[in-house]
Amino acid sequence: MDSLLQNLSVDVIIDWLGYISLFCVICLIVVLLGKGEKIKQQRQSLEKLQKSFDQLDEQAKLIVKTDLELNKTQEELDKKVTGLYALQSISHLVSTTLDENEIFARISQNLVASLGFEKALILMFDKEHKNVWKTTLGFSQEQLNMFLILLEKDPILKQAAKEGKTINSSHVSIKEIEQLSQTIDVAFFIISPILTQDGVIGIMLVGNSSMAPALTEGDQEIVSILSTQLGQSIENARLFEQVYNSHQDLEKKVKIRTKELAEALEQVKKISKAKSQFVSAVSHELRTPLTSIKGYAAILMAGTIGEIPDKIKERLEKINKHSDSLVQLINNLLDISRIESGRVAMKLEECDLKEMVLSVADMLVPQTKEKKIKLVANVPENLSKISADTSQIERVFINLLSNAIKFTPENGTITVDIKEIPGEAIEASVTDTGVGLAEDDLANVFEEFYRVDNAINQTVKGTGLGLPLVKYIVEAHQGKIWVKSTPNEKTTFTFTLPKKQQG
Repeated sequence: MDSLLQNLSVDVIIDWLGYISLFCVICLIVVLLGKGEKIKQQRQSLEKLQKSFDQLDEQAKLIVKTDLELNKTQEELDKKVTGLYALQSISHLVSTTLDENEIFARISQNLVASLGFEKALILMFDKEHKNVWKTTLGFSQEQLNMFLILLEKDPILKQAAKEGKTINSSHVSIKEIEQLSQTIDVAFFIISPILTQDGVIGIMLVGNSSMAPALTEGDQEIVSILSTQLGQSIENARLFEQVYNSHQDLEKKVKIRTKELAEALEQVKKISKAKSQFVSAVSHELRTPLTSIKGYAAILMAGTIGEIPDKIKERLEKINKHSDSLVQLINNLLDISRIESGRVAMKLEECDLKEMVLSVADMLVPQTKEKKIKLVANVPENLSKISADTSQIERVFINLLSNAIKFTPENGTITVDIKEIPGEAIEASVTDTGVGLAEDDLANVFEEFYRVDNAINQTVKGTGLGLPLVKYIVEAHQGKIWVKSTPNEKTTFTFTLPKKQQG
């Protein structure tokens, strides 16, 4: 019994131990399953963290790269701004002078350095396309001589010199760079043409050694702008020199022509004086025999020395008439000569033009009636007085009105208009409805002995001295006279006279 109980106790214990072990295993499995899930979750979290870290790393790399690019861009911008300031300074210097040599003299080593370059040269071409050095900064004479040789041989340099193409060292092959570097000791260079309206007149080269940073597009833009500014300034300087030289030549020619004109004028004055003296002398010489002829003709016509037959009397009347015409011609010549030479002083006195015009019109009534011409005088009532030589101004009106009557056909009209004009003058005009004057005649009617070629002048004798005399009298009164005409319609002679000065 006891053994049975013992066996039962052992079995129970074993069963319970088995249950307990099973339970522990189950618990362990449950625990392990829970840990596995946590591990999975942790792995997932780790993967997410890894991805985030990778993304942050990429962003950090991108930020660093962007920062580097921004720094590089900022450096380029700073360099470009500095270059632009330097370019502005150089442009101001070269554009504020019109001396071509001074333009090149103002391009200094410091200004070139401010653009970011160590060396510079400017080579100009003359009319025969020969090379002339204008600016050489940082180059020896031997290097310059070698550059000229290279300029003749190298196709790239020829292209810049002849076609006006800008060349950057980054545009050419390593071999060509090495060749130019060995020649003038530059690793980076820009060659830009200097252009004007006449084409390429030169080239500008700027360069740096191998220790300097590489060139950028901004550097090329600045050099191109500078070469363009140089071309404009040189062209302005050359144009100014041409204009200045032309001005100097013109001044010389003007001085020569002025001297010639002065000499010619002096000669004209001498000739005019000699003419006046000759006319005066001849007129005086003619007046005496004419007076005798006229006197004897008058005695004969009067029958003082006996009765004269009608045929002889008729011829004596013609002699007397032609003598009067000659006397009038001589008097006009003498008057013109005296007025022109200033030997006749105008006796200025207060003059009433209205009264004068009406008096002259009344004097010419027989002539106007004969041709049935209507004479109209338009003179204001309160017309200002003038200071004039009354007898001489009367001659002006008599000549102009007689001339108008002569060239106005029957039943025509002659109008005299007097008016005050702004200022200190009075304007008088005589208008007729006659044959008029051609354009060519207008410029010559006031010339001595000039007669218009028309049907009336061919039948009516005249001296051609009436209008010149009128002109001399008006100008002697400090006035002006002119004429306007429409052929076959009308002619108007207008002159001005100063008003009487209020004392």
